[in-house]
Amino acid sequence: MLLVKPTHWQTSPVAAKPSVMYLQKEELWIKLDFESQNTCVPDFSTTSLYGDQNQTNGTQCHDPDDWEWLITSQPVYILLITVLGIVLNVFVLMVFCLHKKPCTVAEIYLSNLAVADLVLLSCLPFWAVNVSNDFNWPFGLFLCKVVNLGIKMNVYCSIYFLVLVSIDRYVALVHPMSHGRMRRPKYAKLSCLLTWVFGLILSVPTLIFRDVNYIPELDVNACFLDYQNDTLELLCDGLLVTFSFIIPILIISFCTVKIIQALKVQAVERFSAEKTEQRATTLILAVLLAFLVCWVPFHLVTMLDVLLRAEVLRGCHLTNFLEICNQISTYLAFLNSVLNPILYVIVGKNFRKKVRELCRQWSIKRRATTESTSSHLSSTLKTLK
Repeated sequence: MLLVKPTHWQTSPVAAKPSVMYLQKEELWIKLDFESQNTCVPDFSTTSLYGDQNQTNGTQCHDPDDWEWLITSQPVYILLITVLGIVLNVFVLMVFCLHKKPCTVAEIYLSNLAVADLVLLSCLPFWAVNVSNDFNWPFGLFLCKVVNLGIKMNVYCSIYFLVLVSIDRYVALVHPMSHGRMRRPKYAKLSCLLTWVFGLILSVPTLIFRDVNYIPELDVNACFLDYQNDTLELLCDGLLVTFSFIIPILIISFCTVKIIQALKVQAVERFSAEKTEQRATTLILAVLLAFLVCWVPFHLVTMLDVLLRAEVLRGCHLTNFLEICNQISTYLAFLNSVLNPILYVIVGKNFRKKVRELCRQWSIKRRATTESTSSHLSSTLKTLK
């Protein structure tokens, strides 16, 4: 997740990535007097990465006004997303967990996806405070590591829960007879447990390299990623792109193509018995589409940023453009945690049915409780007489 630094800070010449997940020591901006420095500022590194014509060796072009709207809007946006997302995802979990019928395999995966979203949403307010506080981290080293561990785990776990959902739909529609035994709740729960462990293992670099140090130039205690060398940094970025984007997207794409083909065959042959599976699949495809729309821009920008850091791509204008894209793609990624519950209500007929049944169930219990209380009160009054 990317977070914006105040406009009066300046980056080193490496590709800037002011980020919740990536904020690094060498990228913390140096406070400058823009009244005297205008649009060109000193390069505090010994070398210059950028090769634009509007930049000479030892200087870096930067427009200090580019980020102002992001600085002012980011904390408000994060808090709004947090409140909406927590309310909606808690509602989803209540429906899945409190309904009298046990969860299906797909619902087990979607429940864990809601938990992963709640982990992310519970971590975001810390960064809203951090941004409002000019990136002066007030919560200490433990929360610096734990909060960012939770954010990174959401990135990995959420996509792999959708991979599990895609595989489940693929098995249900393409191989319903031969692999039907795999679609059991106990196997789904085991798969979810392994996914959480897998996400934790992939997030270990965040736990190791996140640190809180005092930056005297900025007079702040900053929470940032402090990689020991460029090779390790590129390795961790490559790990993120490979395991949170390339591999899962290939699996999801394969399953989705096969699912759509199976749905077309069923539509032609009019398999009425498969309507329940088709409705569930429609919801899953909607959730997958929302996830791709929200997260693909983030991962594409991350891939370009890796190329920029590896000096495969160069240029001041490209760097500034990617900085803005980083922020916008991150806000779009945050939005996905709010969209999923809304899609369940709009697209999910079975989910709406469960909501109605749960409301009816609560209404019957409340009526029974009221009648029991009234009967007990009546018998008590008779005894007193």
